[in-house]
Amino acid sequence: MFSNRSVRNALAVPDISPYVTSLDADDEEALIEELRRWSPACVATGSEMGVELSDRLSELLGLEGNGTEHSAARRDKYEMLETLRRSGIPCARQFKSSDPRELADWADGLDSYPVVVKPISSTGSDGVTFCGDRAAVLSAAQSIQASADLFGRHNAEVLVQQRMDGTEYIVDAVSCRGRRFLSGVWRYEKRMLDSGRRIYDKDVLLSPDEPLVEELKSYVYTVLDTLRIDYGAAHAEVMMTEDGPMLVEVAARTNGNSHPEFHDACMDANQADLVALAAVDPESFLQKYAGRDYRKLAEGVVHNAMTSLDGKISGFDADAVAAVSSLDSVFKVIVKPSVGDRIIPTQDLSSSPLRIFMTHQSRDNILDDYERIQQIKDRIFLLS
Repeated sequence: MFSNRSVRNALAVPDISPYVTSLDADDEEALIEELRRWSPACVATGSEMGVELSDRLSELLGLEGNGTEHSAARRDKYEMLETLRRSGIPCARQFKSSDPRELADWADGLDSYPVVVKPISSTGSDGVTFCGDRAAVLSAAQSIQASADLFGRHNAEVLVQQRMDGTEYIVDAVSCRGRRFLSGVWRYEKRMLDSGRRIYDKDVLLSPDEPLVEELKSYVYTVLDTLRIDYGAAHAEVMMTEDGPMLVEVAARTNGNSHPEFHDACMDANQADLVALAAVDPESFLQKYAGRDYRKLAEGVVHNAMTSLDGKISGFDADAVAAVSSLDSVFKVIVKPSVGDRIIPTQDLSSSPLRIFMTHQSRDNILDDYERIQQIKDRIFLLS
C-alpha cells in the first residue's frame, strides 16, 4: 500500500496493519524503484486521489492496466462528460469556470433552474449543491472556491451542470482485458437538506433480473469502453431519466461502501476479491466471471446515517451501539469519528457519522430496523 502525505489530513488513513509494507507516493521515482523490488502483479486504486497515479505506476512498471491516455477523463468530472459527448453518448450539459459570474450566466441561459454546482474533481457528495436561482449559484461557487476538496487541494475551477431528473443508481463492475463482470446495481435514496445539498441515506441492492438493470449495464459498459476502463474496478453513478440513462460520474475504483463480507452475504461475489483475482489469475477471472452478472442472495441496504449533533466527542454509549448492532438485519455498524473529533450536523457523505450495513431475506425487516436506528443513532455519541 502507498499513500500521499498531502492528503492525510483530509482523509482518514486506513489500517495498514494487514499490509506487508506502506510506501509514500510523494517521490514517484523512488516509489517506482522500490515497487520494482517487490515485483507487483498489479496496481489497484484505493480512492479517487489515486486514479491518475495508479495509471502512471502501472505503465511505468509494465503491468496491465488502463494506461494514461484517458487518465484525466477518468478523474476530472468536466473532461469525463466531454469525452462521452464527443463519442455521442448521452450526458448532462455543463460548463466550468473560475469566475462565479460566468457560471451564473451559463445557468441563466438554460431552460430552467435548478442546476447542480460542484467541484471539478472531488468525491462523494463533497461540495455538491442544487441551486434554484442565480444568487444560489454565485453563493455555491464562492463557497467551493473558498474551500479545499476532500484531498486537501484548493478548488480553483467550479463545475455547473444541468440538473437531471430521475432516479439515481450505482452500477459496479470489474474488468479484465476489456471483459466485465457486473458486481452490483444499487438504487440511491437521498435526502434533500435546506441548504440545497442532497445527502446519501440508503443504497438499496437491486435484483439483476429487474428490467432496468440491463439498460443501466449496457450504458455503463459503453461509458467504460469510451473512457478505456478495461482493467480493475469501476463504480458508476447513473441517473435514469425519461430519456434514458445519463452518467453522473464514474470512478475507476471500488465502491466506497465496499465491504467484502457484507457483499458476500448479499451476492455471490464481491468487487474486492474479483479485482484481486483478475490481477493475479486473469484466465480464471475470464473463464468464471467475464460476461456474467451477480446473483442476489438476500436484500441489502447500506445506510449512511445523518445527525444534527454538534460538539466534541468525549466517548460512545456502548449500550446504544449494541442496540443498533443487535437488530436482526444489521450486519455491521461502522462508527466513523473517534474520541476527540468534532461531530457536526450532516451536510455530505464525509460528515455522516455512521455507516450501517444491513441484510435480511425480508426488505420489510430491514425497513423496520432502519426506523429503529433513527431513534437510537444520536445516543451513540457522548459530547463534552
